[in-house]
Formats: sequence, structure tokens, C-alpha cells
Amino acid sequence: MPSYSRKHQLSGSLIYHVFSRSNARIGIFNNEKDSQYFIKLINEYSFKFNFKVYHWVIMPNHYHLLLELEDPGKISKFMAGLSRAYTHYYHRAYFTSGFLWQGRFKLQPVQKERYLIACGRYIERNPVAASIVLQAQDYSYSSARFYCSGYKDGITVEDPVFVEFGKEIKLRQLAYTEFLRNFDNEEEKSFENLEIPQGDKEFVRRLIKERGHYLPRRRGRLAERIVM
Repeated sequence: MPSYSRKHQLSGSLIYHVFSRSNARIGIFNNEKDSQYFIKLINEYSFKFNFKVYHWVIMPNHYHLLLELEDPGKISKFMAGLSRAYTHYYHRAYFTSGFLWQGRFKLQPVQKERYLIACGRYIERNPVAASIVLQAQDYSYSSARFYCSGYKDGITVEDPVFVEFGKEIKLRQLAYTEFLRNFDNEEEKSFENLEIPQGDKEFVRRLIKERGHYLPRRRGRLAERIVM
């Protein structure tokens, strides 16, 4: 029996830009211990749900992930499990209770071939845009250090486009560092509104919307019509 990844029509093209923010925008990643625990959870869930994290950032009150799943249908289970696990940790650590996250997480479908590296840059530039650091690679909790200096963070899987930045690793790292600096304001706006999938018309046509999230279209599945 073929795997789900062979059944759906976007095999090899669909990646997800994932975003979640804390309730009332309070700080929930307050120190190295918090951030490292969350990284540990992502690592554990990546094996459990068979996904690759290409780019990521953990900010004081929110996070972004850019990932590819073997089975996109499991994205909700993965996100629910991740949210619950960190909530339990946070309440134990800070003697709190109640809702930790601001509503449901956001999922933006992104066409891998066209927007993977651009979305990755948007994610890694979050600490710069927030005036926390001057250079993305100086922030401790993002994949920028992996690409700019080769730092092994335990969760980043190399972006397939990264190899095109140079023949040797040092050249790729230097070129990528420059790439992070030379961002495009208009391009970055594409990833601010996570309600809008990013891809060509054919990519968008092959998506359906179920329970507020976009999934690959399959025959026999009823769903909301996508209006762009």
C-alpha cells in the first residue's frame, strides 16, 4: 500500500510555515532552560511524526517553524502534542495554570521549490526585526547559526537550496550571511499573513481547507473552497 506522501498531490512541494504565540503575548520562553526544553520537544516530535525542520526561531512570546512532514495529515496532532507538552512544562516550572497559547496555531502552506529559502530568511530575521540583535546569526535560538557558522542545534535539517550558495561550506556560510542582510520588504510581507498560502496557482489549486487549515487535496474529501 503506498504511503500517504505518495497519495497526496503535493508530494515534494508542500512545506508548512508554523506560527504560535502566547496568550496575552506574555513571555513564555524566558531563559535558556525554557528554550532548550522546547528545542528538545521539537527534536522528539520530529522523530515521532517524521518531519524535517528547515528553519526556525524561538522568540520570547512566540515561535516559527518551517517544516516538511512525511504525512501532512498529522500536522494537527503534532502541533497539539507540542503545545500540550510545553504547557505542562511551563506550568510546572512557573507554578501557573490556564491557557498558555493564544488560540489555535497558524499554518501557512508554502511551495517548497519557490519559497522555501525566502520564508526561512523571514523566520530567521525575526530577532533583527524586533531589535533584539543586529545580525540574525547572533541570536541564540534560531537556525541562522546553523547556516552561518555550522552550529549544530539538534533540530535543523539543511535547506535543500543551501548547497546552491557556494561550492564549499565556508563560501556557502558567507553567502548565506549576506543573504540574510539583503532581505526584501515586499517579499517578507508574503509570510506575515499566514492565512494566505504561498505558491503558484497550480500549488494553491491542489490545496483544500479543513477545519481552518490547508491540507493536500485528495479525491473524495469534502472541504471549504479556497478563495484567493
